[in-house]
Amino acid sequence: MANPLIKITNLKRDFILGSETIYVLKGIDLEINKGEYVALMGPSGSGKSTLMNLLGCLDSSTSGTYILNGKDVSKMHDDELAEIRNKEIGFVFQTFNLMPRTTALDNVALPMVYAGYSKTERNERATEVLKQVNLADRMDHKPNELSGGQRQRVAIARALVNKPSIILADEPTGNLDSKTSEEIMGLFNEIHNNGNTVILVTHEEEIAAYAHRIIRLRDGIIEKDERVK
Repeated sequence: MANPLIKITNLKRDFILGSETIYVLKGIDLEINKGEYVALMGPSGSGKSTLMNLLGCLDSSTSGTYILNGKDVSKMHDDELAEIRNKEIGFVFQTFNLMPRTTALDNVALPMVYAGYSKTERNERATEVLKQVNLADRMDHKPNELSGGQRQRVAIARALVNKPSIILADEPTGNLDSKTSEEIMGLFNEIHNNGNTVILVTHEEEIAAYAHRIIRLRDGIIEKDERVK
């Protein structure tokens, strides 16, 4: 059996507020294999956003270990974490997080700037992924010239540009109407079928239903972990 892409052991995250300690994650054990399509669910305060931030190397745990692709990221410093984020993880956020004065092409190419690619390489790869998300005719448009669904497609293309190990999507349809949400989720299915590992954070059952495995959190622990497909 190949090693899991993600292996988390007894992961805890506490936050100190004044004299009080808030125990948000209370010892998470989790393995996710390469090529899985996983949804993280849970009510507000369950710890799902905190877990997503840890999985995405946006935050560090209080204790426990997190092995990503064979590397122990729980012991890394900020600059090492930044490199892991850029190379291993593609983020898709509810609010798109695009640069407003920049074209779709340049928004998509941005992670490659930090990874040190030449402008020619950046533009070639950004063009390729924009075609993949059906936006070849919108490459020179700025975010305010695009619909919400098109903006999210730009964000997905940007997440794919560095060929990451994981696509991490936080409520990716939260700002979209139901028809556009279906289109975006269809795109995530394609991305998964192309061999990407997809981890989706959502509070909507109908969005989680696209995944093949649903992990439900409550009060900082995994309450249920079920394969649905």
